[in-house]
Amino acid sequence: MATVILEAKARDRIGTGAARSDRRSGYIPCSIYGGTKAPESVRVLQDLVNRYAHKSNFFSTVFEITGLEEKGQKLIVKDVQFHPVTDQPIHVDFLRVGKGSKVAVRIPLAFINEQFSPGLKLGGVLNAIVHEIDVICDPDSIPEKIEIDLTGFDFHHTVHARDVKLPDDVNLPISCKNFTIATVVAPTIMKKEATEEETAAAAQTTTAS
Repeated sequence: MATVILEAKARDRIGTGAARSDRRSGYIPCSIYGGTKAPESVRVLQDLVNRYAHKSNFFSTVFEITGLEEKGQKLIVKDVQFHPVTDQPIHVDFLRVGKGSKVAVRIPLAFINEQFSPGLKLGGVLNAIVHEIDVICDPDSIPEKIEIDLTGFDFHHTVHARDVKLPDDVNLPISCKNFTIATVVAPTIMKKEATEEETAAAAQTTTAS
């Protein structure tokens, strides 16, 4: 995944009043922490953050901050606060990541080859429990997305996190391996017909008795 460049400026003041002043000026206050360096308070143009904040890969994108004394810092987003009314980002926490380190990131899922799923071709519905998955990897190996091939999926086929084919050097947290990601659900009309048939068969059995 390509690194996204963000230009930042150091914040002279911190606190609620200073943050409001930054936002009125078109900036979003941000915090940078992690590694061996001291935390930093910076501000980034709101328009720049808005380009990425609502994308599915916002938390798995590697950012490089320019405009500060420390050059070439690589960061990932660990937390973002959104305005409760406008849904615009109002504060971002960045975590420093170094080459060779391992980071936990959330990657969007992409379901492919739906046309080769017997269950879906017969009118079934893909019930996606989650649309993202947590992985652990090197910052330079963060995938843009993880694909789940639906080829051969029939009714009631369930895919768990442990079944997902991951890129090299990308691993699942132990706690996530048994998590259910998606299942193919039979269409409602088919379920109704099956229920009616079962009811009729039960009635015949009772009558015969």
